[in-house]
Amino acid sequence: MRKKLILLILPVFFLLFVAFPVLAALNSNDPAAATSVSLTNPLEVAGVTTPQQLIGKIISAVLGIIGSVALLMFIFGGLVWMTAGGNEKKVSQGRDILMWAAIGLIII
Repeated sequence: MRKKLILLILPVFFLLFVAFPVLAALNSNDPAAATSVSLTNPLEVAGVTTPQQLIGKIISAVLGIIGSVALLMFIFGGLVWMTAGGNEKKVSQGRDILMWAAIGLIII
């Protein structure tokens, strides 16, 4: 029980003390920082200025993830097929995995 308590408290103290240098770096002597308020376009932070560009970046990221998953499925299907050892059920399972991964990529 004592070990669990230490493992729970230790990260909390670590996270608390990590924030102190950040607060120390705050420059509170700058009067312009307290009086000027500016609103920036949150899309410009990511290098995007229009909603169309944002949607394009999201689609690009999703396609990258889908491509990675398809690659993993091709590797897994190939491994299942190669390690079948003559077992027709495993060969069929590996072939089906490869076929459905290819069909998924064609649909996307």
